[in-house]
Amino acid sequence: MYFQLFRIFFGIGAFTLGGGYAMLSMVEKAIVEHKKWVKEDEFWDMITVVQTIPGVFALNTALYVGYKIRGARGAAAAALGAILPSFLIILLVAMFFVEIRDNVIVERIFKGIRPCVVALILAPSIKMIQSAKLTWKTIFIPIISALLIWQCGVSPILIIIIAAIGGLLWGCRRKWN
Repeated sequence: MYFQLFRIFFGIGAFTLGGGYAMLSMVEKAIVEHKKWVKEDEFWDMITVVQTIPGVFALNTALYVGYKIRGARGAAAAALGAILPSFLIILLVAMFFVEIRDNVIVERIFKGIRPCVVALILAPSIKMIQSAKLTWKTIFIPIISALLIWQCGVSPILIIIIAAIGGLLWGCRRKWN
């Protein structure tokens, strides 16, 4: 089981460009659809928690999934699998970058990869929107939050704190009624 966790996250880490959000659909496919280690709703709840934890999103996801499935050793196996490909790739690039940085072919390859990275980030974003179960009464929350962060420069941390307090108050209000 530990090797499976390592292998899954190593493969995802090796072939995912664009950071943690780009890997979400691959993680979901591996642990929800293929392995059936967690249910889809539970997976998106995990992702919600992972987003609130400081640190690298891809690593936090691997740690959380590994811990959920096999405890501390599972977290270590998944984390090592997620980190090792990036480490090896960065090591190789550092060794050869001086020689290839002005190469036209390498430049074109990176220009071709950029649109794919956007798609890799957009696909799980759409799934996250669907899993949030937004209604006409709650759709304004992510829209206003995004506008406050993007246009007004409000700290995302402040938005998260306000949302948490609002959710807590809303839950208490419903409980009292």
